[in-house]
Formats: sequence, structure tokens, C-alpha cells
Amino acid sequence: MNSSSIASTVVVLDFETTGLSPTQGDRAIEIGAVLLEKGRVVDRFQQLMNPGFRVSGFIESYTGITNQMLKTAPPSSEVMGQFAEFIQGHNLVAHNASFDKRFLDAELDQIQHSYTGDFACSMLIARRLYQEAPNHKLGGLVEYKNIPHDGVFHRALADSEMTAKLWLLMLQDIDNQYRISAPSFSLMQKISKQPKATVSHFLQRASS
Repeated sequence: MNSSSIASTVVVLDFETTGLSPTQGDRAIEIGAVLLEKGRVVDRFQQLMNPGFRVSGFIESYTGITNQMLKTAPPSSEVMGQFAEFIQGHNLVAHNASFDKRFLDAELDQIQHSYTGDFACSMLIARRLYQEAPNHKLGGLVEYKNIPHDGVFHRALADSEMTAKLWLLMLQDIDNQYRISAPSFSLMQKISKQPKATVSHFLQRASS
């Protein structure tokens, strides 16, 4: 993936899962994603997937995804094959990206697929750009930045759409504050790794 790729052309994705760790046997049960091209949503992907076992009552109530819904969903292998095509050639964004990357890697490993894009974490970047926010959960940031939403959280497409709106707002705020009109994807990755105290200085230098 070209490190100079613009940050406004990415796939923003979100998984709903049976638990926290694929190494403990947890699986994805829904994937949602939006494809942004130069800051505009040009495509969407949303699909439930049958993990091959019943999910817990907690996950049913947390996500609203029931065992009945999953019973008729296509198998994970079929969905992930389609999703591998959807993301091919694009950089990837997720809120708490380490979580989604673990599941993406594990699910694609199961079908011997891979991807070429790099990941950026909107949560880590938001922690640095919006240090005064009460929290940096997706719902908290949506409220803090007054991002319009329909009240649906913990469903994959709704969360990926919210994350995409947050991502574009962060790009806009960087432009407004630091006059960086088309940040590269690699710049956004670098922001996520900056010590909080040096973010402003880092962006001022990047704009000069």
C-alpha cells in the first residue's frame, strides 16, 4: 500500500463478535464497512455470518443479533471471501483497530486470504486530537462532536458509518487548525503514535 495514500480514501470497518479474542475461540458474527473515496461514501458492505455455534445471551442482548438471525446467515468463510474482495487495495480504519484487526486477520486466516492495506485507529487519533473529550468511546465521541446519528450502536454497519463520520471530521479539524488540506494515511498513523503533549507541535511541523 502506498504510504502517501490520502487519508480520505479508506475502508472503515467494524466487527460484531462472540467475544473479545479469536485466540480463545471467539468468532465474528457481523461485518459492516463503508468505502470512502476522497471523503465520500461510495460503497457499503454489511453481512451477518454464522460462526458455527450458538452465541451467548449477553452477546444477543448487547448486539441485538440473535441465534435465530445467525441460523439463516451464510457461513463465515463465504462472507469473509466477499469481504476480502471489498477491502482489496484499500487502507483500513477502525475504532479500537487492534480489536478489529485481530478478528479480520483470524477470519481471513481461516480461508487463506490476506489483504494489502494498512490499519489506522480512529480511537487513538481521537485521544490525541480531542484530549479534552470526556471519553474516547465511539458513542462518547459522537456525542462530544455532535455527529448526527440514528441511535443505533453495536451493529456493525451503523458503527462503521459513525466511525467514518468521525474520521472525516478529524481530517476536517486537522485542515481547519493546521492547514493540512489532504492528510496522508501515513500522517494519520503517525498522529496515533505521538505522545499527547507533542501532537500540536508535530502537526505544526507537518504543515510547514
